[in-house]
Amino acid sequence: MSTLFTPLTLGSTTISNRLGMSALTRSRSSKTVPNDIMLKYYVQRATGGAGLIVTEGVLITRQGSEWPEAPGIWEKSQIDGWKKITDGVHNAGSKIYAQLWHLGRIAHPDAPEQIAAGVPVYAPSAISARGGKFRFLPGAPGYVKPTKIEDPTVLIAQFKEAAINAKAAGFDGVELHGATGYLVHQFLDSASNQRTDKWGGSPENRARFALETLKALVEVFGPNVAVKLSPASGYNDVGMPLQDTIDTFGHLLREADKLGLAYVTFMRYVPYLDPVFDGKKRGTQHDVLSTFSPFLTKTPIFVNAGITPAEAEELVSSGKVAGVFNGVGWLTHPDFGTRIKAGKPLDNALDFATLYGAEGVDPALGYTDYKEAVY
Repeated sequence: MSTLFTPLTLGSTTISNRLGMSALTRSRSSKTVPNDIMLKYYVQRATGGAGLIVTEGVLITRQGSEWPEAPGIWEKSQIDGWKKITDGVHNAGSKIYAQLWHLGRIAHPDAPEQIAAGVPVYAPSAISARGGKFRFLPGAPGYVKPTKIEDPTVLIAQFKEAAINAKAAGFDGVELHGATGYLVHQFLDSASNQRTDKWGGSPENRARFALETLKALVEVFGPNVAVKLSPASGYNDVGMPLQDTIDTFGHLLREADKLGLAYVTFMRYVPYLDPVFDGKKRGTQHDVLSTFSPFLTKTPIFVNAGITPAEAEELVSSGKVAGVFNGVGWLTHPDFGTRIKAGKPLDNALDFATLYGAEGVDPALGYTDYKEAVY
């Protein structure tokens, strides 16, 4: 693993190795405010060898999430909570980006935070996603028809304000969540975005929201801005024919490559995250890395979804990627990076029952109680 554990400069930040921790929703905040158990969780992983940590999705404004304890970054108490975490991660020798997240149509109007926001569920078009299950609401309802956002620049301004708050909280950078069927992906996708103005229609117009949002984030964080994309994903009822996928994401990447981003993360096709509708998978299965890498000539590439340590070493040493992100490995092994470097087995099993916590259950269960290896 000699190449995997070499330093890498991303933007103005140098990370100690090429092994990053990807965003993992865990639903452990105090309502929307980061807390001490989250601090422990992130510091455990920073101490355990993560070169770069990307936070769980951080909501940029009040939204009716399927995870009612997802953290936000729109008010001072949240900024203060995140500042403790960024300080802890830095003291442990790692770097940390905030993943900025807007749900778009994957929110529910009856969720407490959406009610508190006093606004509708917004999306590029008034088209409901299929599926969904809000288990904390009576009857576990699915997704609903959203309200079309008339002026998308309002949402771009919210992303920029979130980046300003992230900088105040001490983050090293921000990653725009452009994957798995959330707001940015909804603008990109021809099924969820059926607008006829400059924000919809052609691949260039559908990519406009992502590009304008990235530009706004760069105004705040300079070169320390990244984006995560999942062109093959069918999660949350997105997915286009292959040529439309290539045309849309290809344009996005060509233009994003001009912005001096820290990195782009490609999420590979994940079968268990691809729902079945009308008897067939929703996503567009293809080799995301080989298809879209040629569109980036200057921007470092990361890849995630099911990357084994051996594959990570091969991908980095061959120059196909600058680094890799892992999710479940870090979730179940707080010392994931240290284990790999020391050749220790990855032998902690994932407990799905405690993945997102539960009311009345100790939040440490399945969160900060996974065992470290003996060295």
